Amino acid sequence: MRGMLIGLWRYRGFIITSIRNEFVSRFSRSLWGGMWMILQPLSQVLIYALVLSAVLRAKLPGIESQYGYAIYLTAGMLGWSLFNEIVNRCLTVFIEQGNLMKKVKFPKVTLPAIVIGSALLNNIMLFVSILVIFAFLGHLPTFHILWLPLLTLSLIMLSIGIGLIAGVINVFVRDVGQVVPILLNIMFWMTPIVYPPSIIPDSYRYFLNFNPLLPIIRGYQDILVFEHNPEYFPLVLITGIALGLMGIALYLFRQATEEMVDVL
Repeated sequence: MRGMLIGLWRYRGFIITSIRNEFVSRFSRSLWGGMWMILQPLSQVLIYALVLSAVLRAKLPGIESQYGYAIYLTAGMLGWSLFNEIVNRCLTVFIEQGNLMKKVKFPKVTLPAIVIGSALLNNIMLFVSILVIFAFLGHLPTFHILWLPLLTLSLIMLSIGIGLIAGVINVFVRDVGQVVPILLNIMFWMTPIVYPPSIIPDSYRYFLNFNPLLPIIRGYQDILVFEHNPEYFPLVLITGIALGLMGIALYLFRQATEEMVDVL
């Protein structure tokens, strides 16, 4: 672990430059440039809101705004978009950068670090646009928004733990690259993002507790929608699990790095 941290610090310029170049490349040869990374999740929110808001409006207690469902959905999508991007990009980052890994000697841990930095930058831009939309809808955030950095940190640790494990295995077993998107789609619908937990029958609601993303997404909703602090114990528990997964992922990555280069 210490060696990885030293490598990240020594190659911080490479990481920052790579994130900047990736960001700038989105604006080149495109009229809308980086706006597309914001419009995609927002368009998804708009579709769900238009289709489902009339059905679910009466089932969102605690939200007085007539745009309550759109606000609820947007808050959940903010967390999900960061999780989904990190996991999906970690899944293929070593395969996509295989030639670089074979030809250039550098700390390979910088590759997931670039993924995290780029995804976080995208998420910050999305968050700023969401705040503008909330202000337009008359739903201004409260001081509870100060919890968001901690939630985001927990979400990044969980994402990198899952994504890095899947990414390393995917180098050796390419079927993983086909299975993970399917599992992510299942995970999305098992997380109360487009629906409130109250619509699930009591006999099935228990299964939501097996979703590691649930406490974090619920935290986003508590802060941005219901304007109160997130539940403390579930967040501490999932942060511990995220730390454990990230530790396993980094150990697996360190042990498999040289063999990955040979396979690629």
